[in-house]
This record gives sequence, structure tokens and C-alpha cells, in this order.
Amino acid sequence: MNRETATVYRMVMPDHICPFGLKTIDLLEREGFAIEDHHLKTREETDAFKERHGVATTPQTFIGGKRIGGYDDLREHFGKSVKKEGATSYQPVIAIFGVAFLLGLAISWYAFGTTFTVRAIEWFVSLSMALLAIQKLQDIRSFSTMFLNYDLLARRWVRYGYIYPFGEALAGILMVAHALPIISVPVSLFIGTVGAASVFKAVYIDKRELKCACVGGDSNVPLGFVSLTENLFMIGMGLWMGARALGWITV
Repeated sequence: MNRETATVYRMVMPDHICPFGLKTIDLLEREGFAIEDHHLKTREETDAFKERHGVATTPQTFIGGKRIGGYDDLREHFGKSVKKEGATSYQPVIAIFGVAFLLGLAISWYAFGTTFTVRAIEWFVSLSMALLAIQKLQDIRSFSTMFLNYDLLARRWVRYGYIYPFGEALAGILMVAHALPIISVPVSLFIGTVGAASVFKAVYIDKRELKCACVGGDSNVPLGFVSLTENLFMIGMGLWMGARALGWITV
């Protein structure tokens, strides 16, 4: 069976193999192409190729004698999605909530022999809080800077932006263990309430289009419903755990 041939020029050096070159080869193979794979083995060879073809980057793919371009150009050529620089995405939040939900079910299965329990939901919310805090704590300075764009308390007291992730982590961890509700409940209620009010004002009253610091200071998650949901989760969890600690709810 004759297959259409694609010609690829990519960097393959002793100390560097271009990852986008590897992705290009993989994509072409999955699309059923035969590949003429040309390795650019030195920096001088790479620079000469770029100058000859008037391009700024490698890899470069040619199909039927026509230059398609780099990896993203190749994806567009095949009608696949391409992430635009600076484009917003809910993917980081979906990943965190999804993993936290599955962890909650897994712990419930281990502890009780069944997945769908009240404790599974408690673990889902508390683990979500802890995982979101990890994202913020990776680069707390970047987080605090983005947080200042909309948080009402941080704007009045800048240091709150540095304290917030530790409070979220502490409350989440204590709630996983059902330990020290006298600490976890007020912390969760406080930061959740301030956060919900801040997001609501910025998005629904001031109509501002901002990025959310919920998954760290370099995220492209839009500030909006998901950000509000994170804070409402903390408020709800604080109320629930408080009621359980006071004996108002037994499960």
C-alpha cells in the first residue's frame, strides 16, 4: 500500500533531541504518512537550514513539496486543535477536581468497602482544597500577585495573599482527618467567604475579565463560576464539618 510521504527536518543532537520533532514524527505516523526524517545534528546545520528556508524554528514539515511548518502548523493542517498563546482554559481545575473526586472514592472503597459514601464527598472537597493549595504554594509570589487583582482583603492587607494558600492547605488536611475542627472550620469559612465575595464582585458586579489565581499565579483559568465554586465548596465544607463537630449532623 503506497502512503503519502512527509519530509521532516528536526534537531537531533548529542545533547538535545527536539521534543516537538518527536511529536511531529508521532503525529505523522498516526496520520498514516511515510516519513523522510532528516536530522539536523549541529547548531550550525540548524541555523543554515533556518536561513535557507526563511524560518525561525524547527522542526519543519514538507508534504507534497509544500512547507506545512512547525508542530502546531501541522496540527492545524490535520484539523486538530491548537492551544493559542494566552488562551484561557478550565483544564487545570478539571484535572484537580477530577483526581480529588477519584481519590475520595478510592479512599472510601479502602475504608468502607464501597465508593459512594458521605465520607467520599467529604474527602473529595477536602482533598480538592489541599491540591489547589499545592498549586498556589509552588510559586507563592506569583500567586499573591495575581490574587491582588481581585481579592478584597489582599488589596487591603497584601500579606494575606501569602497566608491564604497555607490556610487552604491546613483546612483541607485537617478536614481529611476530621481533626481539630475548631481550627479547620473557621479557617475554611473565613477564606471561603472572603474569596466568594471577591470573585462575585469582580466578575458579576464590576464585570471584569480576569484570570483566576486558584491554580497558581501562572494559570490561564478565567475568573468566574469555577472560581466561585471553589470558594462555595470551602464555605459548604466549613458549615458541614462545623455541624458534625457540634453533633447537629450524624452520619
